[in-house]
Amino acid sequence: MRTEDVLAAIATGLWRWDNASGTVTLDSEAARLLGLPAEPVVLPEVAVRSRFHPVDWNEINGIVNLAVAEGTLAEARLRIMDVDGRVLRTVRSRSKPMENRTPEGATDYELVGTIQEIAEPQPGTTAAHTPITGDWRRSREAFLLDAGRALAEARSTAEVLRVAASLSMPGFSPDGLAVFGVAGDRLSIIGHHGHDPGDEGRFSDMPLETNYPAAEVVRTGRAIYLPTPEDYKRRFPAAWPLAQRFDRVSWAFLPLIVAGRTMGAWMAAFKHPASFSPDERSVLTTVARMLAQALQRAVVAESERELTTGLQRSMMPQLGPEIPGMRIAARYVPTGGGLQVGGDWYDMIPLPSGRFALVIGDVQGHDVRAAGLMGQLRIAVRAYASEGHRPDAVLSRASRFLAGLCSSPESDPYGDDGGRDSDFQSPRFATCLYVECDPKTGMLEVARAGHPDPAIRMADGTVLMRPTAGGLPLGIVPDTDYPTTRFTLEPGETMMLCTDGLIETGGHDLDTGWARLRAVLESDAHESAYDEQAPGAGTAAAGPVAPPQLERLADLLVQAVHGPSSHHTTGPLADRREDDIAVVLLCRERAERGAGTALPHPARPVRRTVLTVAQVEPERIAGVRQQIRELLHDWADPDQVDSAVLMVSEMVTNVLTHTDGDALLVAEAVGELGARRLRVEVADGSDELPHKRQPGEMSSSGRGVLLMEMLADAWGVDPRGEGKSIWFELHEQSKTDADPEF
Repeated sequence: MRTEDVLAAIATGLWRWDNASGTVTLDSEAARLLGLPAEPVVLPEVAVRSRFHPVDWNEINGIVNLAVAEGTLAEARLRIMDVDGRVLRTVRSRSKPMENRTPEGATDYELVGTIQEIAEPQPGTTAAHTPITGDWRRSREAFLLDAGRALAEARSTAEVLRVAASLSMPGFSPDGLAVFGVAGDRLSIIGHHGHDPGDEGRFSDMPLETNYPAAEVVRTGRAIYLPTPEDYKRRFPAAWPLAQRFDRVSWAFLPLIVAGRTMGAWMAAFKHPASFSPDERSVLTTVARMLAQALQRAVVAESERELTTGLQRSMMPQLGPEIPGMRIAARYVPTGGGLQVGGDWYDMIPLPSGRFALVIGDVQGHDVRAAGLMGQLRIAVRAYASEGHRPDAVLSRASRFLAGLCSSPESDPYGDDGGRDSDFQSPRFATCLYVECDPKTGMLEVARAGHPDPAIRMADGTVLMRPTAGGLPLGIVPDTDYPTTRFTLEPGETMMLCTDGLIETGGHDLDTGWARLRAVLESDAHESAYDEQAPGAGTAAAGPVAPPQLERLADLLVQAVHGPSSHHTTGPLADRREDDIAVVLLCRERAERGAGTALPHPARPVRRTVLTVAQVEPERIAGVRQQIRELLHDWADPDQVDSAVLMVSEMVTNVLTHTDGDALLVAEAVGELGARRLRVEVADGSDELPHKRQPGEMSSSGRGVLLMEMLADAWGVDPRGEGKSIWFELHEQSKTDADPEF
């Protein structure tokens, strides 16, 4: 006896379900159990699926997916339905999912198994009814919970449409979706799924008076269900030719209602017959309500983002016009609390003297008020600078201006009865860094109001944190003085200005944050933004266009603290990322060489720093020592570094102690690694020359010249027209195992 005969004798059929081709192969017994003629047949997936109870079909999908994941058999009980929707019999399905790779290389599955009829218990017996796979109410509730969660998490209209297209409704899933909106007196297409691009053309910009189901739903606010093509043709004969070409057999059009107002319509179209029973209509109505709410939230959120983004962009300046010899790049990243507007800003201001000013600042807070104050303060700073005031005067006036804006609640004439929010009465402060630059000489004059110091990347890649004199943040004390620090940006050097969001984001404090940024600045990942352009690279376009390398460096700085890789470099503190980020890069270009003068092995750039220490700032001597150590961070002999720091400290201290003027320090390292020469000059306004003394053992002074003679390779004093300059030189002691630079 054949195997097929044995299986037929025990009412068991064989089937093969090919998911890739969408076909099902049945033997004669399997066809009979499904209510088809008892003969072998190959049918489309849709024809077989229509024989299963919709609840059971929804459940069997989950069972098959679980069997695929666990590598087990998929077992389920299924109710077989006739064309009138009556249950014919109950069968048990046991199948094995097998991996099947399509010719295109995609992975799909094929089910091979059996179906067997299950005898129902006779009336009057005590045998309990075996539960059918799934339960309609449980499936519906689970589906609606998942759908509500997914739609609630959608943040944009596109995400809402993707979620709606991916919903698998219990027992019936639409093959085509369309969401219609209302624009004036016309119907518009917000989005669609299951159609080809361009199919929406005939339905967009359709008058609401058109005899089309979606238009009628918008007009009346009532759903329309069309179970068959005949129903569609009978009710909407004019629109039927538009829908006929999509080969759908059932349609549901439901209103999208929010707060009693119909904002559009949702179409769900099916390729298999749908009777739209009361339960099915209940599911569709609930989904339509959730879809309308999700779309409304998405539209409001997108409008808010567009408003705040436009507001922030209008407040951010354009970096122009082009400045000969200088290149500028800037970035702004609003990250505070999800609001795309904040209190950080930067600006570039042309000055009457032919110079220009760079300003960067941070108003306290990450809300709309911070953005409003930022806009007002930026305009005030620009106005004061355009009048020709010096950097210290600009910040002093800006501090008085902000203090006047942020008056205390007691001085508010409106009081609590004016209906104004108390937050808009509370005082706020702002940090700011103002830099006036002479593009011809590279001279920078810096005034700082509680803001982080600038950083300098030298021509050879060394990064120095440049300490500058500063005062209180703006707005705290109306009348505040802001001292000015002067130094020179040498050719090939780049200055970085930033807000504290770039430093402290990701759980970092000032020290660890600077270390992270320093690693980015010293790396060559931006492809030598400070080297000359390669031959044939062309000149910069007209306008404020920075070299690609400088733009790349700005991107890397932001990515290091706010990109995906920043989560691998978090600091010791709590990882918070709600502070806005602003960064400005100013690069002074190198002088171009004439044609044919380029050397095959160019000399290492000079490493140079200039500092001024005022009489009233003796505490800055510690910053001078740190600058020298950073300048000589790769010096071969650490003992020589200590000697240089000691001599510099002694020279600057002598100027502040024995003269009435400020000390101007110039430190310069020249030459190749291992054979460099360090020259340090400290100038002052006194004509009195240093002389050697014989201090006693307990004396606390008088050893400056002795130290110079013992530690320096050369030293001397150069008289000037007003004052003098004391200098010393150190020659680097090469290491025998030092690697060549090139």
